[in-house]
Amino acid sequence: MHCDVVVIGAGAAGLSLAWRLLRPPPGVDVPSVVLIDAPPGPLRPPPRTWCYWEQGPGDYDAWLTASWNSLRLRTPGGPPVRRDLGGLTYKMLTSESFGRAVRPRLTGLRLIEAVAEGITDRPDGVTVSCRAADGTERHVRARWAFDSRPPASRPPARVRLVQHFQGWFLRTERPAFDPRTVDLMDFRTPQPPHGLSFGYVLPLSGCEALVEYTEFGREPLTDHAYEEALRHYTGCVLGLGAFEVAAVERGRIPMTDARHDRRAGTSTFRIGTAGGAVRPSTGYAFAAIQRQTRAVAALVHSGRVPLPPAAYPGRSLAMDAVLLRGIDTGRLSGPEFFTRLFERVPAERLLRFLDGRTKPYEEFRIGLHTPVVPMLRTTAEIPFLARRA
Repeated sequence: MHCDVVVIGAGAAGLSLAWRLLRPPPGVDVPSVVLIDAPPGPLRPPPRTWCYWEQGPGDYDAWLTASWNSLRLRTPGGPPVRRDLGGLTYKMLTSESFGRAVRPRLTGLRLIEAVAEGITDRPDGVTVSCRAADGTERHVRARWAFDSRPPASRPPARVRLVQHFQGWFLRTERPAFDPRTVDLMDFRTPQPPHGLSFGYVLPLSGCEALVEYTEFGREPLTDHAYEEALRHYTGCVLGLGAFEVAAVERGRIPMTDARHDRRAGTSTFRIGTAGGAVRPSTGYAFAAIQRQTRAVAALVHSGRVPLPPAAYPGRSLAMDAVLLRGIDTGRLSGPEFFTRLFERVPAERLLRFLDGRTKPYEEFRIGLHTPVVPMLRTTAEIPFLARRA
């Protein structure tokens, strides 16, 4: 099988890129695209929820589960801090809704349900070898390949934490949530001896919400520990009373200063999480995936080498490394750090900062609201730390 572009993986990055490739500007031929997606089973990711923020209407608004115009941070002992988002909207999209939105638009796409086993460079592109569930081997030749799968080995890093969480889609017997406001970080959870923890509440109505317990730490918890943490948060902190759990969501997101090589071969590139789309300090990725795939599609349409752009500026990643190292060593209190930012930085500017879209002078002003001494000490230490796999 021959095509212009082969995309491996049908998650957020793979589907987004395929859709954008099939929508060239006027006067440009539609490239032929093959999408290789793993058959149902352990290699296909479970359903998940993505949140992101953007200004004005977006491509997926018709399929959103919910959206909000205000966020709230709850401190361990003080009053809650609520912030309106101005022109931004905080949006919630499930992977099922995303698939329903994008898949019908993939006119002309050739889909192969198979496991990609190897990518071989050729003088005129690549050959991707894959195997279907029935054992049939297939080969796809393409000018360009885009791989959204995790790399076989993790890249070396100086700092390596994991954002790990479990959440319940639940319904209470009585109204318990403010459907206008997201609780972005609720630090009234017991803090672990290492890292930080918080609750995260995405209200869908007065009686329905996705309620998550999240930690930044070195290792994930056991299923029993997540269950206990959620029981404590929903009962002792939120005081929800009786409720029913409709679905469970869990996840692990790498938080690292590893350098993600976006080029895996002469004609092979990494996209999505594999291409560095996850913001190390927050775990957000969906908006960066949209920026990255939009840029890649434009490069393909213009006939240029489609190297995915870096998802975030180098200075943003450097600041993330300092923050993660500070939390990892205990020099920085996570609840205190995020509370100070939320209290003192306008919400619209803070969200642009978390998205890597602020100017250097804005970042300097934001930095003045952080604990300066431990941040400077950690900044001085970072260059001397060894990178380890």
